[in-house]
Amino acid sequence: GANIKLSSVVSDILGVSSRDMLHAIADGEEDPEKLASFARRTMKRKKDELELALRGYVNPHQRLMIKTILIHIEFLNEQVEKLDREVSQRVISFQEDIERLDSIPGIATRMAEQILSEIGTDIEKQFPSAAHLCSWAGLVPGHNKSAGKRKSSKTKKGNKYLKSSLTEAAHSIRGSKNYLGALYRRTAARKGKKRAAISVAHA
Repeated sequence: GANIKLSSVVSDILGVSSRDMLHAIADGEEDPEKLASFARRTMKRKKDELELALRGYVNPHQRLMIKTILIHIEFLNEQVEKLDREVSQRVISFQEDIERLDSIPGIATRMAEQILSEIGTDIEKQFPSAAHLCSWAGLVPGHNKSAGKRKSSKTKKGNKYLKSSLTEAAHSIRGSKNYLGALYRRTAARKGKKRAAISVAHA
């Protein structure tokens, strides 16, 4: 086998530096020092670790597979960029709504576009109250009855795309010094990170 352990040193195996190294390996480069020289910015500090991780034999079949996979990844990235441009064109008339969503901590432009695509722009007509929207997104707990008592259980099923976007945004602000960040940390300490993300997404 190749015995190359690049992922043990770099956090993003598909980052620019890592891909340059992988392309060089696929093209036949074997010298660990030369491969490590593709490191950029802060990764340069890990030069010695990289050289150790890049020692190994890569056979012709493995080189072919690496090259094939890299080409496919680049193709997929190009398609994503094309779709991003198409989405940007289609939401131009809703720019004000996107900017309003974008102003919420944890929500960036692309996520704002996704949220808008799920809930639409006529929110008051679609959802009579915030509670209705939260329920539709699957951000409210279900309830089980036991011995006459109601107990909270897992959240109800809802729109998985909207729920995913909102909980991702919630996780991204866990260290923020604002109300939502504080809510996340407080809830996570008592009930765990999953419940914290749901609480922040609901807020």
